[in-house]
Amino acid sequence: MDDCPQQTPLFTFGVIADIQYADLDDGYNYSRTKRRYYRSSLQLLRQAQDSWSESAVKPEFILQLGDIIDGFNKGPGASDRALDTVLREFSSSSVEVHHVWGNHEFYNFSRSALLRSKLNSTPHTDGSLSGARPGSDIYAYSFSPFPGFTFVVLDAYDVSLLGRDKSSGQYSEALTLIRQYNNNEDLNCPPVAESLLQRFTMFNGGFSKDQLDWLDSVLSSADNKQERVTIVSHLPVHPYSTEPVCLAWNFDELLAIIQSHSSVVCFMAGHDHDGGYYLDKTMGVHHLTLEGVIETPPNSNAFGTVSVYKDRMVLKGNGRIRDRVLLFPCQSDAGHRAI
Repeated sequence: MDDCPQQTPLFTFGVIADIQYADLDDGYNYSRTKRRYYRSSLQLLRQAQDSWSESAVKPEFILQLGDIIDGFNKGPGASDRALDTVLREFSSSSVEVHHVWGNHEFYNFSRSALLRSKLNSTPHTDGSLSGARPGSDIYAYSFSPFPGFTFVVLDAYDVSLLGRDKSSGQYSEALTLIRQYNNNEDLNCPPVAESLLQRFTMFNGGFSKDQLDWLDSVLSSADNKQERVTIVSHLPVHPYSTEPVCLAWNFDELLAIIQSHSSVVCFMAGHDHDGGYYLDKTMGVHHLTLEGVIETPPNSNAFGTVSVYKDRMVLKGNGRIRDRVLLFPCQSDAGHRAI
């Protein structure tokens, strides 16, 4: 191993979460405890784009971690207009954007509409998805921006009441699941005041067996190639990286898959606008939850630029997002993931 750290990154990428743009005056979150800056979120995105464009080392791609527009846009034509407004900001540069789907995407669009939209950033030229079975509508795919590195985009609302037709089997199964824990008339209200059971709300979702099996196969291939894998999702999956009310329904199943592979180095998510971070020292996996643009005051910001080296990722934060050095576990330790 080199004594001196590598100075030139192999590649860089940008990351931003929960823009939730709407052409509205400031408002508040569901519990009316946090201010939301709907209109100025577009300006903060513009500042992030300017920063990435003016950087001496241009990012290879941008990760947009979901909730690109707010649910208040829902209405005939309004959702499309709001989405076009935000996507115009992203298209101000030629850098490709990988879009994650969050709950607000499904407040505005059906799953079938999202699959046909510009928010479907699946890199397959034939437009197919990389789900586990032919014809799958699971929005999950992987891409490799540099040899030895793979990124996996997950569909955290594959199992959900959102985006599913109420007459479908998927909706019925999701309703049965959430009703095991949440008997409130308003399913956006957590079933309990504390504990991990808070996650069983309508604004969360989970990962189907098909998607988990597909992820398992992707990670097995990455293990064999000794690749470094970063997984991205709108919903966090580690209880120590977020508030319980923001966790994926079956976070434990996804964590079990991560823990059975040697290739995963980082899991990035949004959804919790206050952000969070936890290093699973047993596995050497960094769980990073990005602060949301929507609750960031206009005089601040919330985006990051990540420089990737052979032994680490270095996050340069802006505004509410702090700088972090995310060290990779040694390859020699990969079999048992201890660091």
